[in-house]
Amino acid sequence: MHFMLLLNETVDEFAKRNHPDQAGEYWGGWNDFIGAMAQAGIIVKGDGLLGPDMATTLRVRDGKRIVEDGPFADTKEQLGGYFVIDVPDLDAALSWAEKAPSAHTASVEVRPVLPPMNAPAG
Repeated sequence: MHFMLLLNETVDEFAKRNHPDQAGEYWGGWNDFIGAMAQAGIIVKGDGLLGPDMATTLRVRDGKRIVEDGPFADTKEQLGGYFVIDVPDLDAALSWAEKAPSAHTASVEVRPVLPPMNAPAG
């Protein structure tokens, strides 16, 4: 079963990515986590994301497209990346999620991925 781990980080944790004195420890924790998942063979897909200042938010209202720079909400946590993992059940997904560095400073949202939809016969 596929689950998506949405890896949220605090602003302070996210800033460590590029901090000269903190980046090594920051990335070391993530490399350990990613390495463990890779060794277990559960990674389907995953990517880190650039900061929310690089986001563009789109809304359509009354048929008109509204585009804004930045994230759609001011929050204490921001999405830092994601993984789709293939594990037997929710308990296994939660066990992996709790190993993510961001679980200890912010949160990891765990969601089942919709199974492929059947294409209409045509």
